[in-house]
Amino acid sequence: MTVVAPSSESAPNRAEQREPRPRRRVPLLQWLALRPETAAALGAAAVFVFFSVVTEQFLSPLGVSTWLDDASSIGIMAVAVALLMIGGEFDLSAGVMTASTALVTALLAVNAGWNVWPALGVSLVFALGVGALNGWLVIRTGLPSFIVTLGTFLALQGVNLGVTRWITGTVQVSGIRSAPGYSSAGAVFASTTSVGDTQIKASTVWWIVLTVIAALVLTRTRFGNWIFAVGGSTASARAVGVPAGRTKILLFMTTTFAAWVVGAGNILRFDSVQASQGIGLEFQYIVAAVVGGCLLTGGFGSVVGAAIGALTFGMAQQGIVFARWNSDWFELFLGILLLSAVLVNTAFSKRAERARR
Repeated sequence: MTVVAPSSESAPNRAEQREPRPRRRVPLLQWLALRPETAAALGAAAVFVFFSVVTEQFLSPLGVSTWLDDASSIGIMAVAVALLMIGGEFDLSAGVMTASTALVTALLAVNAGWNVWPALGVSLVFALGVGALNGWLVIRTGLPSFIVTLGTFLALQGVNLGVTRWITGTVQVSGIRSAPGYSSAGAVFASTTSVGDTQIKASTVWWIVLTVIAALVLTRTRFGNWIFAVGGSTASARAVGVPAGRTKILLFMTTTFAAWVVGAGNILRFDSVQASQGIGLEFQYIVAAVVGGCLLTGGFGSVVGAAIGALTFGMAQQGIVFARWNSDWFELFLGILLLSAVLVNTAFSKRAERARR
């Protein structure tokens, strides 16, 4: 007996016969447990409730505007630092860079008599150049970004002090409000908007806008996938065609761009800048990113979480003042917050990895 195998045309297509699998729905609580920013949101809610009960000033219009203002400058930087940390790198020069960009703008506008806008343009080019150099050195030399940016931090600190003292005879530059173009530039970087009885500073608006843009880039674009890939494993990312070097250089440039935004807001708002300004703030940016869900090892994190971490900073810092406690307690708060965040983020990342399997 001859057995004739059915042709491919007559054979039933197994894929067509198969019932389409229903899309698995993840329960809300399980989904929240996998999100890196969940712990940051819970912590921020706890801080908010605590200081709302402890002090009456916390929820007053002045109180709200004050802690939002404090959180905004940290938040702008924390969002950029979070992107860099997700990409597996650090930038210890982020704090001093805020002073460097403000000094470049102020020296050109005040001492050289430039219009504020061209001065801002030059300081932006300077910032992006330093960011590109940091990224290039990390990729080219293979040195840890911790070491490379520590060198940049020391170099910028020396340049800030040396150049400012050489040109002005002091370590401070002031008087930009009398420079041409200040009014329009101040409206963009240093204005105040009334929302009811609360005064919202321009830095808060920048913080919200940059957080939204960064979140969309990280979660909705190919570049965002590249960031997670190079943070997880640079070698594996390169093996599948991810331009790891270019991605990391752009992330370093993003950090220095954020420093330029903060520096521009500071000089235009306060009319002066100290050469030593910003030193030590880089650790607050990193802590805010870690509180927001970023792992120190890279490949995991959230820019929304980093923004929430910065909000926690602002609320705690001003809440302590409103409660009339010694400000030294804020340092204790930061230490406990950092240690707790590292432990929680590690647990969250392991749970998320198990869920993906």
